[in-house]
Amino acid sequence: MSNYIRIERIPYEEPYHVQLVWNVSNGSVSTCFEYYDKADSLKEIAGGLENFPRHSSDVFLYEIGSEKPEDNFAYYFRLRAFTTDSRSSSALQIRFSNNRDLPYREIVEFCIEAEPAAINRLGKLFREFSNLNQEYMAWSDTESFIGRKYEYI
Repeated sequence: MSNYIRIERIPYEEPYHVQLVWNVSNGSVSTCFEYYDKADSLKEIAGGLENFPRHSSDVFLYEIGSEKPEDNFAYYFRLRAFTTDSRSSSALQIRFSNNRDLPYREIVEFCIEAEPAAINRLGKLFREFSNLNQEYMAWSDTESFIGRKYEYI
């Protein structure tokens, strides 16, 4: 298994909201989860990743929802890019919780180590994906693809 992020966009109340299905792996752990978000969130993520890191202790954080029961959210999602040392080595943190009660609760969290140039490329991919003209994007630390899912497979 290798590092990858694969996202399928399912048209949902566009251009205002999107339904996203994420398949993600760090080479040891892989997961699949689905959530709904504002369509503008794709541009927000793009903006945070395209020029990351701006300095040696830079952090980009995108969150939707909450894990606090009193906030009453259906799910929680976090995408965090951060540097891991003073030479700007970097990683992406993925965390998703479906916020359900036991025994139906599902929580996953792991990191994908990636060079800043690969994270920047992921940001550019999100920028193109935010146009809502393509239904699928795939990224790894060595390659990128945007288009239709069946074209990638």
